Amino acid sequence: MKKQILFRSMIGIFVGISISYMITILISLCMGANEYYPCVPSLTEQFGTETYAVGVQVVLSALLGAVFGGISVIWEMENWSLVKQSLIYFLIASIAMLPIAYLAHWMEHSLKGFLMYFGIYLGIFVVTWLTQYIIWKIKIKKMNQKLNE
Repeated sequence: MKKQILFRSMIGIFVGISISYMITILISLCMGANEYYPCVPSLTEQFGTETYAVGVQVVLSALLGAVFGGISVIWEMENWSLVKQSLIYFLIASIAMLPIAYLAHWMEHSLKGFLMYFGIYLGIFVVTWLTQYIIWKIKIKKMNQKLNE
């Protein structure tokens, strides 16, 4: 299990960085100014240079990717209920995501900004969870039908 967590965390580092860069490209395209925005301006202001700010964002994205990669093993804990898996996964993911989002300036640094970010994060989690639940329920139903034939 420890090897699996470490392996997935290592892969998660690269996935986290890749997703972060894809998001910056999408945001830059949506801004429509024909410029590339590698990070939010407030992060650049905090660290003084865009290069340093981007470096910090890369490290934070790598850390976030590592956490999400590592905790993916929770879904394979067969002796845990789905509720327990979901709650523990959400708790660990939130403990990683929210401080990193704050440090990377992905959220406004206020109570309102935190609550809005958390609400969006919770909404995405719920939609993703429900989608996966429905997909797996359909797959299991089809497998059971084939077994009964």
